[in-house]
Order: sequence, then C-alpha cells, then structure tokens
Amino acid sequence: MEVDDYIFCNRTDRCESKGLILPLTDESDWNEGFRAFLYFAGLIWSFFAVAIIADIFMCSIEVITSKTSKLKIATPQGKIEEVEIRVWNDTVANLTLMALGSSAPEIILSIIEIMGNGFKSGELGPSTIVGSAAFNLLVISAVCVASIPESEVRRVKLIKVFAVTASFSMFAYVWLFLVLQVISPNIVDVWEAVFTFMCFPLLVVVAYIIDKDFCGVKGSDMDVEADVGECTDNVTIGFSVAKKGAIINAKH
Repeated sequence: MEVDDYIFCNRTDRCESKGLILPLTDESDWNEGFRAFLYFAGLIWSFFAVAIIADIFMCSIEVITSKTSKLKIATPQGKIEEVEIRVWNDTVANLTLMALGSSAPEIILSIIEIMGNGFKSGELGPSTIVGSAAFNLLVISAVCVASIPESEVRRVKLIKVFAVTASFSMFAYVWLFLVLQVISPNIVDVWEAVFTFMCFPLLVVVAYIIDKDFCGVKGSDMDVEADVGECTDNVTIGFSVAKKGAIINAKH
C-alpha cells in the first residue's frame, strides 16, 4: 500500500485508511466525537436515500409484474367469457425482477467496491452478498416457520420450485469454495465468472419448467394459476378449457 493511501493522524499509534467517498477533507485532527456524529448522520441519510430509491424501484416492479391480459374463452356450456390472467409468471417474476429490486443496493455496493479496488476483492462486497444469501435461505425461512401460530398450518405451495432455488443456493456456496480455494485459489478467472453468471438464467429456466410441470403431470389444484381477484367457478372451468386450446381471442 502506498503512503498516499493513508491519512496520518496526530497520534503516532494508529492511522486511518481512506474510503471511496469520505473523507472529503482532511478532518483527521477534528474531535472524534464530532466526526463520529457527522459520519453517523451521513450514514442515516444514506440509508434513507437507499430506502426511498428501493421503494420506488419495488413499486415500479410490482406495477410491471401485476400487468394482466384479457382472454376470451369458451366455457363447456358454449358461452364466451372474458377472464384476466397475469402476463408475468410468478416464479419468473420473483427470481428476476423482484430479486433484482430487493438486492440492487448490495449488488451496486459490491460493484462500486470492486471497481474502486482495481478489481480486487474488498472487505465489504463479497461478505455482503454471501451473507445476504445465507440470511435469506436460513434466517428468513426459519422466521417464516416459527411465526406460524400453533393452531394454524402453512404449506409451501410450490415446494418443487422452492427445492430448486434452495438447491441452486447450496450449489452456489460449493461452487464459490471450489473457485476460490481449489480451481484457482484467490483468483476468479473469466470463464469462472461467465459460468457463474450463466447459472442465473439456468436457474430461471429450470424453475419455470418445474413450476409449469413440463416434465410431469400437474395436479388438479394447479390448473388455475392466473386468478386475478376472486376466481368464480365459471372462470375456473373456462380457464381450464382455455389451457386445452379453446382460446377464442386474446387481447393484451
């Protein structure tokens, strides 16, 4: 590390490393309590800024994923009814847009750090992403299970999709260990990065196939998956017929 990368304090027993943005000026000789207050205020301000931007981003994503399409279908009684179905598949939306919206801050944080460090791993980016993934898989799942009242029962509706995402998550940890400790210790080659990135579209495709049961037979309880609002018996019957090819007209 070069000498310019450090700020030398009046005290001779320590030094402080520069950040990517702060300090803006040479405030190393300021009162530590005042400096701590300024940094804390800046941190809170940054949290509010990220929260506002993320909230707008998530609202925009919800508008996109809630878009519906009107279908005119024929019921078994020979009548023509119009139903609304979602354009976006729930599984694909959750794995792509929703995941991007909720993870955008940590992804941007990692990108900023890796570019600021000359494409060398820092102390914040990798730990944030790996820790967030582990938190989502383990802690959030545990809280969802523990928060269910004793007199009630909850079931994972798409257990196959959950199994796929959990399997890919565990594979990600194993693959990360192989890349950094076995294949090329402490170095990420281009082909390793490309392979890691391509695992994401593979996850989306596999999860979509499992969700649609293209490789199996769907149960009767999964015939209607695009119910918007209240789903009446006629809509249920009509959409079941529409899935078999009796769609008369479709308007987006």
